[in-house]
Amino acid sequence: MPFRIALILALLLSVNSYAAPRTPVPVIVCFGDSITAGYGVAHGQAYPDDLQNDLDSRGFHYKVVNSGISGNTSKDGVDRLKDVLRLHPAIVIVEFGGNDGLRGLPISDTRRNLDTIVSTLLQGGTKVILAGITLPPNYGADYIRQFDETYRLTATKFHVPLLPELYEHVYTVPNAIQEDGVHPTAKGAQLVADNFLPLLLPLLHK
Repeated sequence: MPFRIALILALLLSVNSYAAPRTPVPVIVCFGDSITAGYGVAHGQAYPDDLQNDLDSRGFHYKVVNSGISGNTSKDGVDRLKDVLRLHPAIVIVEFGGNDGLRGLPISDTRRNLDTIVSTLLQGGTKVILAGITLPPNYGADYIRQFDETYRLTATKFHVPLLPELYEHVYTVPNAIQEDGVHPTAKGAQLVADNFLPLLLPLLHK
């Protein structure tokens, strides 16, 4: 091979080897319990999957990661913070507290744990959306009032967007909630994703 051609090929290979790496796709973590995990629905039918589809269809290039574990309390969320921060997320949707309430745990503990989760994520450089949920009426009006107030207090304290009721407009839709009366069906999961979009879209960049 003539020396000049060999030299040109070597230069081309050198340029390719130093090409700028691809910009990593920013991550959105859905961080929560069984509602996030997709308890009782088929794989790919939890609300984080619907969010991914919704963002893709709108031309947003984000990777939605499902970090939901069934049965988790807010204390479990605190214990898993390092795993979430290791992903260097751009945004985290925080969905905890339902299991705290159903187990009748002290509201002061739930408030402390949610404060820890949100403040730690913010200190880690991520944006946060907080999701609230209420309890069945048999838990008593006073306990439910204090429980519901927990989410507003945390959101106000740390100036983060709040979805006060995760299931807003969900319970009124036929076949949106499973027979257990707690978890969304695939249809309900899409409605939950729809509820998050107005809070999520302003935080995104194309």
